[in-house]
Amino acid sequence: MSYYEYNGRPGFFSMLTPVVKNLIIINVILMIGTTIIGEPMYEKFSLFPFESPLFHPYQLVTHMFMHGGFWHIFFNMYTLMIFGVALERVWGSGKFLLFYMVTGLGAALCHNFVIHLHVADLLAAQDNMFAVAGILRTPTVGASGAIYGVLLGYGMLYPNSILQLIFPPVALKAKWFVVIFAAIELLTGLVNTSDGIAHFAHLGGMLFGLILILIWKKDNRLYN
Repeated sequence: MSYYEYNGRPGFFSMLTPVVKNLIIINVILMIGTTIIGEPMYEKFSLFPFESPLFHPYQLVTHMFMHGGFWHIFFNMYTLMIFGVALERVWGSGKFLLFYMVTGLGAALCHNFVIHLHVADLLAAQDNMFAVAGILRTPTVGASGAIYGVLLGYGMLYPNSILQLIFPPVALKAKWFVVIFAAIELLTGLVNTSDGIAHFAHLGGMLFGLILILIWKKDNRLYN
Protein backbone atom coordinates (compact mmCIF):
# COMPACT_ATOMS: atom_id res chain seq x y z
CA MET A 1 0.00 0.00 0.00
CA SER A 2 1.30 3.41 -0.90
CA TYR A 3 0.20 6.72 0.51
CA TYR A 4 1.17 10.35 0.71
CA GLU A 5 2.13 11.84 4.05
CA TYR A 6 1.82 15.59 4.43
CA ASN A 7 3.58 17.28 7.31
CA GLY A 8 3.37 20.88 6.09
CA ARG A 9 1.48 23.80 7.50
CA PRO A 10 -2.31 23.78 7.47
CA GLY A 11 -3.99 25.27 4.42
CA PHE A 12 -5.63 28.68 4.41
CA PHE A 13 -9.20 27.43 4.74
CA SER A 14 -8.31 24.97 7.50
CA MET A 15 -7.25 27.92 9.67
CA LEU A 16 -10.67 29.56 9.34
CA THR A 17 -13.50 28.90 11.75
CA PRO A 18 -16.67 27.29 10.29
CA VAL A 19 -18.99 30.31 10.19
CA VAL A 20 -16.31 32.71 8.92
CA LYS A 21 -15.34 30.21 6.23
CA ASN A 22 -18.93 29.74 5.05
CA LEU A 23 -19.67 33.47 5.12
CA ILE A 24 -16.67 34.10 2.89
CA ILE A 25 -17.74 31.32 0.51
CA ILE A 26 -21.32 32.66 0.25
CA ASN A 27 -20.12 36.21 -0.34
CA VAL A 28 -17.67 35.11 -3.04
CA ILE A 29 -20.31 32.97 -4.78
CA LEU A 30 -22.75 35.88 -4.88
CA MET A 31 -20.00 38.22 -6.08
CA ILE A 32 -19.26 35.85 -8.97
CA GLY A 33 -22.98 35.58 -9.71
CA THR A 34 -23.36 39.36 -9.66
CA THR A 35 -20.40 39.75 -12.02
CA ILE A 36 -21.94 37.29 -14.47
CA ILE A 37 -25.61 38.30 -14.22
CA GLY A 38 -25.17 42.01 -13.52
CA GLU A 39 -27.95 44.51 -12.81
CA PRO A 40 -30.78 42.02 -12.07
CA MET A 41 -28.82 40.74 -9.07
CA TYR A 42 -28.57 44.26 -7.62
CA GLU A 43 -32.26 44.95 -8.26
CA LYS A 44 -33.28 41.73 -6.54
CA PHE A 45 -30.92 41.35 -3.59
CA SER A 46 -29.63 44.84 -2.72
CA LEU A 47 -31.25 46.86 0.04
CA PHE A 48 -33.59 49.62 -1.12
CA PRO A 49 -35.27 52.29 1.05
CA PHE A 50 -38.52 51.27 2.76
CA GLU A 51 -40.50 53.68 0.58
CA SER A 52 -39.04 52.31 -2.65
CA PRO A 53 -41.18 50.09 -4.92
CA LEU A 54 -38.06 47.93 -5.23
CA PHE A 55 -37.90 47.21 -1.48
CA HIS A 56 -38.59 43.68 -0.19
CA PRO A 57 -38.14 42.62 3.46
CA TYR A 58 -35.71 39.81 2.58
CA GLN A 59 -33.27 42.47 1.33
CA LEU A 60 -32.49 43.28 4.97
CA VAL A 61 -30.57 40.00 4.92
CA THR A 62 -29.50 39.49 1.31
CA HIS A 63 -27.86 42.90 0.93
CA MET A 64 -25.10 41.94 3.38
CA PHE A 65 -23.94 39.17 1.02
CA MET A 66 -23.75 41.48 -2.00
CA HIS A 67 -20.80 43.71 -2.92
CA GLY A 68 -20.01 46.45 -5.37
CA GLY A 69 -16.66 45.23 -6.64
CA PHE A 70 -13.45 43.35 -5.92
CA TRP A 71 -11.92 45.75 -3.38
CA HIS A 72 -15.24 46.13 -1.57
CA ILE A 73 -15.54 42.39 -0.94
CA PHE A 74 -11.80 41.95 -0.40
CA PHE A 75 -11.52 44.40 2.49
CA ASN A 76 -14.76 43.19 4.10
CA MET A 77 -13.79 39.52 3.93
CA TYR A 78 -10.23 40.23 5.02
CA THR A 79 -11.50 42.08 8.09
CA LEU A 80 -13.99 39.29 8.79
CA MET A 81 -11.17 36.77 8.61
CA ILE A 82 -8.91 38.70 11.01
CA PHE A 83 -11.44 39.67 13.68
CA GLY A 84 -14.31 37.23 13.09
CA VAL A 85 -12.14 34.15 13.64
CA ALA A 86 -11.09 35.46 17.06
CA LEU A 87 -14.72 36.05 18.09
CA GLU A 88 -15.98 32.71 16.77
CA ARG A 89 -13.25 30.86 18.66
CA VAL A 90 -14.25 32.41 21.97
CA TRP A 91 -18.03 32.45 21.42
CA GLY A 92 -18.58 29.35 19.33
CA SER A 93 -20.15 29.19 15.89
CA GLY A 94 -23.81 29.58 16.86
CA LYS A 95 -23.29 32.63 19.03
CA PHE A 96 -20.97 34.28 16.53
CA LEU A 97 -23.44 33.74 13.67
CA LEU A 98 -26.20 35.30 15.80
CA PHE A 99 -23.98 38.30 16.54
CA TYR A 100 -23.04 38.70 12.86
CA MET A 101 -26.65 38.56 11.66
CA VAL A 102 -27.95 40.89 14.40
CA THR A 103 -25.32 43.51 13.60
CA GLY A 104 -25.97 43.18 9.87
CA LEU A 105 -29.72 43.58 10.34
CA GLY A 106 -29.18 46.46 12.75
CA ALA A 107 -26.97 48.18 10.22
CA ALA A 108 -29.67 47.85 7.56
CA LEU A 109 -32.39 49.20 9.85
CA CYS A 110 -30.29 52.20 10.93
CA HIS A 111 -29.32 53.01 7.35
CA ASN A 112 -32.88 52.83 6.07
CA PHE A 113 -34.15 54.84 9.03
CA VAL A 114 -31.73 57.66 8.21
CA ILE A 115 -32.76 57.48 4.55
CA HIS A 116 -36.42 57.59 5.64
CA LEU A 117 -35.82 60.79 7.62
CA HIS A 118 -34.00 62.38 4.69
CA VAL A 119 -36.75 61.48 2.23
CA ALA A 120 -39.42 62.71 4.67
CA ASP A 121 -37.67 66.08 4.95
CA LEU A 122 -37.49 66.45 1.17
CA LEU A 123 -41.13 65.49 0.74
CA ALA A 124 -42.27 67.84 3.50
CA ALA A 125 -40.45 70.70 1.83
CA GLN A 126 -41.73 69.59 -1.59
CA ASP A 127 -38.19 70.19 -2.73
CA ASN A 128 -35.99 68.35 -5.21
CA MET A 129 -38.38 65.55 -6.14
CA PHE A 130 -35.87 64.26 -8.67
CA ALA A 131 -33.48 63.68 -5.78
CA VAL A 132 -36.18 61.73 -3.93
CA ALA A 133 -36.77 59.53 -6.97
CA GLY A 134 -33.04 58.89 -7.23
CA ILE A 135 -32.72 58.01 -3.54
CA LEU A 136 -35.59 55.52 -3.74
CA ARG A 137 -33.87 53.69 -6.59
CA THR A 138 -30.39 53.67 -5.04
CA PRO A 139 -29.32 50.22 -3.80
CA THR A 140 -27.18 49.54 -0.76
CA VAL A 141 -24.89 46.51 -0.72
CA GLY A 142 -22.15 45.07 1.43
CA ALA A 143 -21.31 43.27 4.65
CA SER A 144 -19.71 46.40 6.09
CA GLY A 145 -22.37 46.95 8.77
CA ALA A 146 -21.85 43.46 10.17
CA ILE A 147 -18.08 43.84 9.76
CA TYR A 148 -18.11 47.01 11.85
CA GLY A 149 -20.14 45.09 14.41
CA VAL A 150 -17.46 42.39 14.45
CA LEU A 151 -14.79 45.07 14.86
CA LEU A 152 -16.72 46.51 17.81
CA GLY A 153 -17.03 43.05 19.32
CA TYR A 154 -13.31 42.45 19.03
CA GLY A 155 -12.56 45.81 20.62
CA MET A 156 -14.79 45.00 23.59
CA LEU A 157 -13.47 41.47 24.14
CA TYR A 158 -9.81 42.32 23.51
CA PRO A 159 -9.61 46.06 24.33
CA ASN A 160 -5.89 46.13 25.03
CA SER A 161 -4.66 43.99 22.15
CA ILE A 162 -2.34 45.93 19.85
CA LEU A 163 -3.34 46.47 16.23
CA GLN A 164 -0.63 47.55 13.80
CA LEU A 165 -1.99 49.84 11.12
CA ILE A 166 -0.46 49.98 7.67
CA PHE A 167 -1.57 53.53 6.93
CA PRO A 168 -0.80 55.46 8.96
CA PRO A 169 1.96 53.15 10.25
CA VAL A 170 1.06 53.29 13.93
CA ALA A 171 0.17 50.77 16.63
CA LEU A 172 -3.07 51.23 18.58
CA LYS A 173 -4.95 49.35 21.24
CA ALA A 174 -8.10 47.77 19.83
CA LYS A 175 -10.40 49.90 21.99
CA TRP A 176 -8.97 53.15 20.60
CA PHE A 177 -9.05 51.75 17.08
CA VAL A 178 -12.80 51.16 17.46
CA VAL A 179 -13.43 54.59 19.01
CA ILE A 180 -11.53 56.36 16.22
CA PHE A 181 -13.34 54.43 13.49
CA ALA A 182 -16.73 55.18 15.07
CA ALA A 183 -15.89 58.89 15.37
CA ILE A 184 -14.75 59.04 11.74
CA GLU A 185 -17.96 57.34 10.56
CA LEU A 186 -20.16 59.67 12.61
CA LEU A 187 -18.37 62.83 11.49
CA THR A 188 -18.25 61.77 7.85
CA GLY A 189 -21.89 60.70 7.89
CA LEU A 190 -22.99 64.08 9.24
CA VAL A 191 -20.76 66.23 7.04
CA ASN A 192 -20.53 64.33 3.76
CA THR A 193 -23.88 62.88 2.75
CA SER A 194 -23.07 62.36 -0.93
CA ASP A 195 -19.98 60.13 -0.94
CA GLY A 196 -21.95 56.96 -1.65
CA ILE A 197 -20.90 55.27 1.59
CA ALA A 198 -23.50 54.06 4.11
CA HIS A 199 -21.82 55.56 7.18
CA PHE A 200 -24.87 55.14 9.39
CA ALA A 201 -25.05 51.46 8.44
CA HIS A 202 -21.52 51.10 9.82
CA LEU A 203 -22.55 52.90 12.99
CA GLY A 204 -25.71 50.80 13.17
CA GLY A 205 -23.68 47.62 13.09
CA MET A 206 -21.55 48.92 15.94
CA LEU A 207 -24.59 50.07 17.91
CA PHE A 208 -26.42 46.76 17.69
CA GLY A 209 -23.20 44.89 18.46
CA LEU A 210 -22.74 47.04 21.57
CA ILE A 211 -26.33 46.45 22.70
CA LEU A 212 -26.07 42.68 22.24
CA ILE A 213 -22.77 42.45 24.11
CA LEU A 214 -24.12 44.57 26.99
CA ILE A 215 -27.17 42.27 27.22
CA TRP A 216 -24.93 39.21 27.29
CA LYS A 217 -22.72 40.82 29.94
CA LYS A 218 -25.70 41.72 32.11
CA ASP A 219 -27.00 38.14 31.92
CA ASN A 220 -23.50 36.66 32.43
CA ARG A 221 -23.75 35.03 29.02
CA LEU A 222 -20.88 36.74 27.24
CA TYR A 223 -18.61 33.71 27.38
CA ASN A 224 -21.11 30.85 27.50
